[in-house]
Amino acid sequence: MLIARRADTRARADFATWKMMAKLNGASALPHEAQAFLESYKVLLRQISEPDATEATIKLVYKAYYNEMGGAGVPPVLPVNPSRPVTDNVTAFKRPANPRPNIVRQAGSPRPTTGPLPVALIFGCLVLVYVGIRYFLA
Repeated sequence: MLIARRADTRARADFATWKMMAKLNGASALPHEAQAFLESYKVLLRQISEPDATEATIKLVYKAYYNEMGGAGVPPVLPVNPSRPVTDNVTAFKRPANPRPNIVRQAGSPRPTTGPLPVALIFGCLVLVYVGIRYFLA
């Protein structure tokens, strides 16, 4: 039963990954086995609904993984969680509400600064420290 659960988990994760790769036009980078499963998924998709085609393809992948992991005979039927529908777990990219960086205003200063010390000042201090060390130790 442990092999069956591992095979089912791996089949669901791999199929979701393959499906996403296909949506992003990256299916050609997948192994031949994965491409074959995606082709069978496309054929099933023309005949039945998407959730049923997804579940049927996952069962095919599960059977292949079960045999590959050393399972003997017919793989046991694992209960499918009916309360959770099979959906893609993809969210669209959304820009942040405020794309401008945080600006710090110093008291009495008419123009904003982007941080406590400018980069040039930090670089100058590092150069002075380096020259000082070279002068006193040489």
